[in-house]
Amino acid sequence: MTEPAKPTGHPEPPVPVATASGYRASRTLPLRVELARQLKRRRTLVMGAILGALPFVLAIAFAIGGEPGDGGEGGNRINLMDTATASGANFAAVNLFVSAGFLLVVPVALFCGDTVASEASWASLRYLLAAPVPRARLLWSKLVVGLGLSLAAMVLLPVVALLVGTAAYGWGPLEIPTGGALDAGTAAQRLVVIVGYVFVSQLVTAGLAFWLSTKTDAPLGAVGGAVGLTIVGNVLDAVTALGDWRDFLPAHWQFAWADAIQPTPEYSGMIQGTAVSVTYAVVLFALAFRGFAHKDVVS
Repeated sequence: MTEPAKPTGHPEPPVPVATASGYRASRTLPLRVELARQLKRRRTLVMGAILGALPFVLAIAFAIGGEPGDGGEGGNRINLMDTATASGANFAAVNLFVSAGFLLVVPVALFCGDTVASEASWASLRYLLAAPVPRARLLWSKLVVGLGLSLAAMVLLPVVALLVGTAAYGWGPLEIPTGGALDAGTAAQRLVVIVGYVFVSQLVTAGLAFWLSTKTDAPLGAVGGAVGLTIVGNVLDAVTALGDWRDFLPAHWQFAWADAIQPTPEYSGMIQGTAVSVTYAVVLFALAFRGFAHKDVVS
């Protein structure tokens, strides 16, 4: 009988894992492929149609109901809505004002919260990972595309509103509710700054939705959870008894962009809002990547 080999005290060398010729993890699930998949989905088309239709709805409402502020309550109080029909720039700013609090939250939660959970609900997530697509690469592709579509949604609304407003009310300076005006060129630059800030302020919702998307197989749960928590933040911000604690709520700074519509813009509120939003978002994105790296994917 042959004696078993005696241990030599040295570990056995690892067996090399065979990979297909030409395989590169960084080339799996290219962004253009993921973007094409998401653009073809019905929810992307529906959300784009809703955002594109909002300026037309507001223009029709003003045409039927008269000038903003006519017959309204509030005495001598003047706000941005009262200048909506002054020019195309004013109309675009008003569209951002009425949608930033809730409407623009929905596409962000949808594009970032539906992306991973939908794959799990279709039972296609494990097949993507078996392709093999590294988990970090999968999340990275889906996150970049989700954020890109969210930014596109925020750009689409003011662009359509500017076109509709210019056609209906003319191209002119942006009238400031408290007095004064910004010339058309300066107004366009300020609108770009505002859109950028609105996008950054929504990164918290994106982080919440993306993290929840990696934790559940139900897309509606991830999207609804992110929207619900965002609403809770808005409610808490309305509780003045919280005092300075509200400064730590992203919702407290969501309209800080209004300071940019001034003859001399004030950016301190936007800087604080950016710091709060980015901090929360980085933590939530990190939790999503860390949790998904060890998740047992069975669907």
